[in-house]
Amino acid sequence: MARCSNGLLGLLNACVLVLAVVALGGGAWLSHRASTDCERFLERPVIALGVLLLALSLAGLAGALCRATCLLWLYLLALFLLIVLLFAFTIFAFVVTNRGAGWVVSGRGYKEYRLGDYSTWLQRRVENAENWAKIRSCLQDGKVCQKLGERKETVTQFVNSNLSPIQSGCCKPPTGCNFTYQSETVWIKPPGFNTTTDDPDCTTWSNDQTALCYDCMACKAGVLANLKNDWKKIATVNIVFLIFLIVVYSVGCCAFRNNRQDNSYPARPTWK
Repeated sequence: MARCSNGLLGLLNACVLVLAVVALGGGAWLSHRASTDCERFLERPVIALGVLLLALSLAGLAGALCRATCLLWLYLLALFLLIVLLFAFTIFAFVVTNRGAGWVVSGRGYKEYRLGDYSTWLQRRVENAENWAKIRSCLQDGKVCQKLGERKETVTQFVNSNLSPIQSGCCKPPTGCNFTYQSETVWIKPPGFNTTTDDPDCTTWSNDQTALCYDCMACKAGVLANLKNDWKKIATVNIVFLIFLIVVYSVGCCAFRNNRQDNSYPARPTWK
């Protein structure tokens, strides 16, 4: 039984070791490929994840193959803490992204987004001036609106387009402003436009291609809608990863128990 559990634990940690090498390779690839701060955003987390998985897998392999009970105990403790943290993050991700959805606009193929529909915690993240300055810079570096403006669509084609949340919130004014369409990112305000309109985004909108609606509430809501979709996907992947870690932890507990029993009852000498 001890050999079986230790062998299985070694095999599972070999799989984790492969994942660690892939994560480290991905982090190195990002560090060489990235040309802006936004593209480098994932570099450090990916490398940190790779180092963590590498340390865990090596500790697990050593504890399983060498039957080092003390090392295996430290490995199980670290693995337990990782499981708890991942579980907490997964629950948190589902809670903060539970609210918020796009609004269907009559006669339009796209949806529009309102900041107040999302959780208070997410709203505070984008309402913080320092955070939003970084996000705004990333939106401009990503050239999302520039790519939208290169479509050269007619007004009929545009209103039937299935825009992404960021394109809908940041690259055009809200439909309720009743601006005249010139191109995807150029809209003409009607004569006598009232700057005291109920929707402040109408006043915020600018045909300056470096401004557009990047400072609109609709843009912040679009970012949160996109973030919500990404976090849902990450949380789903976390669930699968958690199941795998729980299996590894269970096998590790069996190996630890068997190793301790073997160490407590040494084999008797064989007499001729």
